[in-house]
Amino acid sequence: MALGAAFAVVVAATPALAADAAAGEDVFKKRCVACHTVEAGKNKVGPSLFGVFGRQAGAEPKFKFSDSYVEAGKKGLKWTDDKIIEYLADPKEFMVKATADPKAKSKMVFKLADETERRNVTAYLAKMK
Repeated sequence: MALGAAFAVVVAATPALAADAAAGEDVFKKRCVACHTVEAGKNKVGPSLFGVFGRQAGAEPKFKFSDSYVEAGKKGLKWTDDKIIEYLADPKEFMVKATADPKAKSKMVFKLADETERRNVTAYLAKMK
């Protein structure tokens, strides 16, 4: 019983590990690819998400981020599975919290409402290194 509880804690602490990366790839292709790629250095309307894990917010080379992303990065925001999952739920609200600025902006207006889809996409992005 204790082993099962310990496993549940580890899974809860690492959301991307408890998700389905293959399903996340499908969601990415259907919902994200219009604005993002997972090819290193290839930006679209949104930045390349290749190597996004551990990256400072607002720091993808050759992409013009809004000031809110740059500010959040300067305040220490780095993209982790938890941060990406939270961000995908409501990018604008996330940036308001990350910058402590009620006027913070995000070019990304798309929200991924389904938590399972957010976790799956995050698991897929975790593989893009």
